[in-house]
Amino acid sequence: MADKSTADIGFEKQIWDAACVLRGNMDASEYKNVVLGLIFLKYISDRFDDKYQELVKEGDGFEEDIDEYTSEGIFFVPAGARWSEIAAKAHTPEIGTVIDDAMRAIEKENKRLKDIFYAQAE
Repeated sequence: MADKSTADIGFEKQIWDAACVLRGNMDASEYKNVVLGLIFLKYISDRFDDKYQELVKEGDGFEEDIDEYTSEGIFFVPAGARWSEIAAKAHTPEIGTVIDDAMRAIEKENKRLKDIFYAQAE
């Protein structure tokens, strides 16, 4: 019996084709910025959510206190910009606007992100 390596598992072409459909007419060099932005958004939202759940368990009512997050190097994610909110709207035509609004809201709440997300677009 021949060993089957993970480099040849048969679905690479389907994954690549799906990524191309999602990319649409956007140039690949621009698409990478979109994907990296989404990865960053998901990451900070997950970190925020972990801390949020911890604060809820403590029961002191500080789960919406920005200082509880920034003191630990965690970005504060406002309610409308949290991943659960974005994911709930993922299949709507306005998902691009939802993501842009989320990024702007996060940038507004976190001074160290000022002019980071949209400075390159100008």
